[in-house]
Amino acid sequence: VSYQRISSVSLCLHSCVAPGDEEEDYGGDVAASQMLAPKAQDTDATEILNALLREYDKKLRPDIGALSCPILIMNNHNDAYLHHCGSNEYQIDIIFAQTWTDSRLSYNGTMKRLTLNSNMVGLIWLPDTIFRNSKNADSHWITTPNQLLRIWNDGKILYTLRLTINAECQLQLHNFPMDEHSCPLIFSSCEYNVQPRAHTHTHTHTHTHMLCVIADGYPRDELIYKWRKNSVEAADQKSWRLYQFDFMGLRNTTDIIKTTAGEYVLMTVYFDLSRRMGYFTIQTYIPCILTVVLSWVSFWIKKDATPARTALGITTVLTMTTLSSVARTSLPRVSYITAMDLFVTVCFLFVFAALMEYAALNYYSNPPFSFQNYSALDARPPHAVIALNNSLYWQDFEDACVYDCLDGKDCRSFFCCFEECRGGGWRKGRVHLDLLDLDAYSRVFFPTSFLLFNIVYWVGYLYL
Repeated sequence: VSYQRISSVSLCLHSCVAPGDEEEDYGGDVAASQMLAPKAQDTDATEILNALLREYDKKLRPDIGALSCPILIMNNHNDAYLHHCGSNEYQIDIIFAQTWTDSRLSYNGTMKRLTLNSNMVGLIWLPDTIFRNSKNADSHWITTPNQLLRIWNDGKILYTLRLTINAECQLQLHNFPMDEHSCPLIFSSCEYNVQPRAHTHTHTHTHTHMLCVIADGYPRDELIYKWRKNSVEAADQKSWRLYQFDFMGLRNTTDIIKTTAGEYVLMTVYFDLSRRMGYFTIQTYIPCILTVVLSWVSFWIKKDATPARTALGITTVLTMTTLSSVARTSLPRVSYITAMDLFVTVCFLFVFAALMEYAALNYYSNPPFSFQNYSALDARPPHAVIALNNSLYWQDFEDACVYDCLDGKDCRSFFCCFEECRGGGWRKGRVHLDLLDLDAYSRVFFPTSFLLFNIVYWVGYLYL
């Protein structure tokens, strides 16, 4: 499965201190048209910013130490544009928006809202939200830093940032290529992650282990995440470029994780995807089915045409070997058997069985000895002729087998050598098979069994 990406998902995080402000939407102002402010408002904005930042300490979170509710971050998703999803990771471009309340930035003035550029981002406190399942992430800086900062007169702040994230998506490929997956995007406040770290002394060559604190963060009693109602919405799917998957929808969940540093709120967005079968049907399934059907052509070729039937059998076996190798190249190296592996393996067995069928037919059609016709009333069977080095030798048969057949007793072998045994007791409780008619049996058995396998296979994987 090729490396793929999910693109352009807007994540809006809103916060408030008072419960009555939870449902107020500040995201709509992001798309509002920009208005040119008069010079008087420019002067007013400059004075407001200078006054706000004069004694502002960006190292401290808002209302730290105060007897008030923790910062409430409300999340909102809209305009989701998916491109691709890979087997072990996916790439996503998002507009990540966070809104929270900082009472230190409230002001009195004629302007209800201040729209600022990225230069102000480093001057105020920002939530330490991290993406827990990301492998790496990049910010966009062309043509300018893709950041937006807005401050309302009541201290509410909207901060947006465009990111490209490579996140983990561990897919279970047992049903590949008829699999369905949910790729998560997990984020929360940064937390303590204590891990042992080896330390080697350069002189004594001794090894010691130290505890390394990776990160810090705000637990649930200081920062709370919460989804806004109807927060997850998808954009028009016509703008997506999903080649191997169909987008089934978005889901969002909220969990609480407990660590030694406290309890943290964990937010997750799931992208539900269903793999498309078109590529694999054309590249693998149809060629395998046609190769199996091609191997049945040998059942209609005369058994005396040894070169033709042998060449056809070997060709189909080699073709299935190639198709099996090609099918595995589209999969990661997993140790379990996938649905495609099962189908290709069964097709290979059918082709191989068709080749073995001719080997058995050829062996029983040309045994090391041949029988002459004889009558069931003869007390003794005639001699058999053995061809060896173009010389004919006569050999007597054992009388026991013949007498057993003529007396109506069961033959000792399942496949009776003598035609007279058909009329005796050998037929009771047994099925008479003539190996010389093996091609006729194969013309019915192989297509029927392959059809039954396909019915069970497709119904089992697609509907069960």
